[in-house]
Amino acid sequence: SLSTGLDLPGRFLFATLTLMTLIAILVFIEEAVYIYRKIPSSKRSIIIWINAAAPVISTTSCIGMWVPRSTMFTDFTAGIFFSIVIHKFLMMMIKECGGQKVLLRHFENARFTISTGPCCCCCLCLPRVPITRQTLFWLKLGTFQFAVLRPVLIFLSIVLWTNGDYVLYNLSPKGPALWISCFIGALTLFALWAVGIMFRKVRILLKCKNIIPKFALYQFIVILNHLQTTIINIFATQKIIPCAPPLSSTARGSYIAQQLLIMEMFLITVISRVVYRRKYHDLEPPECACEEPVDKQQTP
Repeated sequence: SLSTGLDLPGRFLFATLTLMTLIAILVFIEEAVYIYRKIPSSKRSIIIWINAAAPVISTTSCIGMWVPRSTMFTDFTAGIFFSIVIHKFLMMMIKECGGQKVLLRHFENARFTISTGPCCCCCLCLPRVPITRQTLFWLKLGTFQFAVLRPVLIFLSIVLWTNGDYVLYNLSPKGPALWISCFIGALTLFALWAVGIMFRKVRILLKCKNIIPKFALYQFIVILNHLQTTIINIFATQKIIPCAPPLSSTARGSYIAQQLLIMEMFLITVISRVVYRRKYHDLEPPECACEEPVDKQQTP
């Protein structure tokens, strides 16, 4: 078994990373209780979903570290969960502006700048799009399609894997892994593009709600969970990460990625607690223009 094959430093590392995962879970549970008690019901579930991203990724990485054969399932579980979180983050920005009607009223004559990352940051010639109910629908569809289609593609990958047709590190054009990965990558870029367009428009308006550090944490999770893991897997596939018997290069790359994610998600969980843990009245000051119509309606 894995525990008997580890030396003393290895056991200490595994125990430390497991403890960090447990602490991250406890911090999230405490934060979820706080959010449930202090945040209005209209925003409660969205904020809990977003805060759960780092602990869930840390937990799946810890399981994959202890049970190497479950790596594919744990990675897919984390990927499915985070695809939903991307859609929730877009919805949170709309909710923080008082909802779709208030947002449309506030930006009645404004326009979206679509020449933003990660798809069109260099296409400065693109026209600016009016902010209407239809454009908001397309932005929400951009993240919703990712939350729906990625689980479908992951389910297809698992079905092919059980039949022996899907090999995760086999990126030959004849195999399905390359095409499924490219399609998921395209869906990811479109979803991140929709979130980037919305954030660029509301970041000044929602500065009073700490939207910039919240977006930074969200971006860190995207980069670490996707880009970092992909780079490490490529290095392992190309044998840049050497093998160390009984572990192959790909197995070592998987271990390195999982251990880094546990430490990084632990830090993000603790920082998220600081960023999101504010009193409800502090989160919505009277000078925040996007909340004025709602505050007037709710004042007894």
